[in-house]
Parts: sequence; structure tokens; C-alpha cells
Amino acid sequence: MPSSISPTPLPRLLLAAPRSGSGKTTVVCALLQALKDRGLSPAAFKSGPDYIDPMFHRRVLDTPSYNLDLFLFGRHEQGAAAAREVLMNHGAAADISILEGAMGYYDGVGTGREASAYELAVATDTPVVLVVDGRGAGLSLAAVLQGLAAFRPDSHVAGFIVNRIKPMVYEHFKSSWEAASGLKAFGCFPDMPDCTFSSRHLGLVTAGEIADLQETMRKLALQAEKSLDMDGLLACARQAAPLSRVSPIPAPPAAGQAIIAVAQDEAFCFYYEDSLQVLREAGADLTFFSPLHDRELPPCDGIYLGGGYPELYAQALSQNESMRASLRRALAAHVPCFAECGGFMYLHESFRDSQDHSWPWVGAVPGETFMTPSLKRFGYVTLQAEKDNLFCQAGDTVTAHEFHYSDSTDRGSDFTAYKAGSQRHWPCIIADDHFVGGYPHIHFLGKRDWAARFVAACIHRKEGSHEN
Repeated sequence: MPSSISPTPLPRLLLAAPRSGSGKTTVVCALLQALKDRGLSPAAFKSGPDYIDPMFHRRVLDTPSYNLDLFLFGRHEQGAAAAREVLMNHGAAADISILEGAMGYYDGVGTGREASAYELAVATDTPVVLVVDGRGAGLSLAAVLQGLAAFRPDSHVAGFIVNRIKPMVYEHFKSSWEAASGLKAFGCFPDMPDCTFSSRHLGLVTAGEIADLQETMRKLALQAEKSLDMDGLLACARQAAPLSRVSPIPAPPAAGQAIIAVAQDEAFCFYYEDSLQVLREAGADLTFFSPLHDRELPPCDGIYLGGGYPELYAQALSQNESMRASLRRALAAHVPCFAECGGFMYLHESFRDSQDHSWPWVGAVPGETFMTPSLKRFGYVTLQAEKDNLFCQAGDTVTAHEFHYSDSTDRGSDFTAYKAGSQRHWPCIIADDHFVGGYPHIHFLGKRDWAARFVAACIHRKEGSHEN
């Protein structure tokens, strides 16, 4: 049956910034922990394709965090409608939903605003609080705030938090900033060097690698209660207009029709929660395994190898020979498999590390993968199939995202990637009727029929093996 179209109250805020590096993730995590410490149940969301920030949200909340990506969800109104559905599905039971923006507030595809945090705020009608860097700032900060709020008439900007500033400096300028910008000040956050998060080549280190994360979060939450206007932020969130569903939620078929083994451990951890849910709705039971620690692939009808940091665990992955052999046998037997980015790397014959040492990997994909000193072919793309394959027919397209420092001697040519906002394009992905593997990441919420075809192939494989 179709979902109710009656408006649903959904207290929510989107925290954004003028540019990357303003400290949004730190402030968001502090706010989430402080809300939990007040006895509230917040829900967390991340604008854009980022996998790593939601890991921080999960560790703070002990619950999944969800991506809201207007490009990967299908672009334009399809993407906006999907974002509203995801927000309502996961935020309706929460006391407040906190959305974290990506990059600068208006920064989107190419030099435009498509899929920006601003477009997400418009699509979901969410009030926005700007997190601005206050180091060395005086009255000029009001010009930045006013400019961001007035840049578009529907900016949704309601107020601001000044980060990395001493509380006494904030109090000195607060009334001037509010009067000059016309925005409400929701407090400040001082520089806390002992509560910073380390970074590496793909962004922040994962939450699981920070041993004292809970202690860090406790300190951040205490500071939030001390210097943020928590009551004001809650009041702002509760002023957000109710949302209405604009499309029915498809009823999932009977579960347990096919088992898909999903790689998940320290090396393979980049998955979108709602993308996995689409597979479940298509009829898949997901079972999780570790290429690092398990001896062999679990009994399954299909395989999903997501992205992550396999390059950091090259030796351990290489030394787990029984797992490598198990995967090699499964792919040789045409068990349907989807491998993206890190998972695609792992299926190569070998990996060459930065010390020029070669590590044997699975060997199901010909050639070698290796690290490079810079990002390769990164950003939003549209993929077009050059041949019929496991997911689709020739000519079909899907929105996708690339972000990687590694490369391959054979990255495939069964799809063509067209970079959004650019004339650039390049061959990518190895694909046939039982395998799709390459560097691009996709979101099944933006292409449910691909998920359905993948699961159908797994069911067909299962039924065929039973006949034998």
C-alpha cells in the first residue's frame, strides 16, 4: 500500500560551512553526543558520497548513519524525492535529525551547486546552521555570514556557530555579528587540540582506529553544553516544516531468496546503509564475512566486495591464502559478484605497495593494482554500459562516484565514465553476465533495477546449483 501523504513532524538541522576544513565533523559529533547525554535520540545524516564521516556518527550514536546524496540518488527531482524518503524513513522515530553538509555550502558538481549541501537543504526544507572558523576574525566575519545567507533567496540559513575561537572573543563580537548578519548566534566552540581527528589519503581515519574515541566524545559533549546554545538549536530544529511523502515505499518481496556475502572488516568498510537495504528489499539475505580474518567465503549465492583501505592491510590479505583461494574458486564458478574500488583492487593478481613490494592477492582479475601519489579520476560520474552485463543492458546509465589514490594495469573498458560538469570521459569496469568490478561506487537507491538484476542472478545461481 502507498505510504501516508500526511505531513510528518521531523525536527532537523543541517550543519554546513563556507568551505571544507571548518570543523563541521567535530561540531556535529559534539552536538550528537550532547543530545544523547540529554536523553534524546538523534538521527545522523551526511550530505554527499562520504563513507567515513558516517562511521564517526555510528560510533557516537551506536546506530547506523545515512547518506543523503542528490547525485547518486538519481539527480534532480528523483534525487530530491529519494533524499526526503531516506530522511523520513530514518528520522521519523528520532527526537532530532542532524544533517552534516559536505565541502562549502554551495559547492556542488563541477563549478555549480548541483548536489550541494544547499540543494539538500532546499530539497528537504531543512534549517541551516553555519559552522564558521573564527580564528583571527572580527566584524568581517559578519560579511561572510551575511553573504552566505543572502547568496540565494532560499538559502535556509538560520544561524551560525563560531568554531576555533575563545569564548571571551565570541562574547565580545556576538551581538555585532548578529546585528550585521541578521542571523542568530548559536554559540561557539574553542580550539581543542586534544580532540582532533587524524586524516589520511581518503580523509579522516576511520572511527574504529581511534582508541580513545569515547573519551574524546565525552569532552566534546561537555564543551557543547558549556558553549553552544543547545536549547536554541533544538528550538530551531523544531521549527522545521513537516515533510510529506511524495511516493510509495515499495513493499519488499519475501526475504531469504538469495544469500549475498558482503565483505566487512577493517579493510572493507565502505558501504551505504540504504544501498544494502535496497538489496534486502530485492530479496537478498546479507551475510557478512572478513577477508582479513575468516578462513573462507561463507555459503552464499552472490558476493559483494565494497571499498575501504585494503592497501593498509596488503600483507595480511595476502597471507590469508585460504580466503583468496575460496574467492578465486567462487568467481571461477561464476558466482555473481559486485566489486567496487577496494574490493576490485583485492581481486587483482597482485598489489604493489609504496615500498615496491608485490603482494599476491585473489587473482580473479588480471593485472596489478598499485598506489599513486595523487587522486585518480575522482568525483561524480555517469556510467554508460558498453555491453550487456550482470546489472544492465548495453546503453544503460547510472550515476556514480570515484575517489581513490590507487590505479590498475587493467581497470576495464566495459563501461564509459563521463565526468559530471566536464567533457572528460574514460573507460572503466570489467563486466560480464556474472561479474561487475571497477573503481566507481554506486548507490542502489539510485538504480533499484540494478539491485534487482543482481539479486535475480544470485537466485538463478542458487536454483541452478540445487538442480545439480
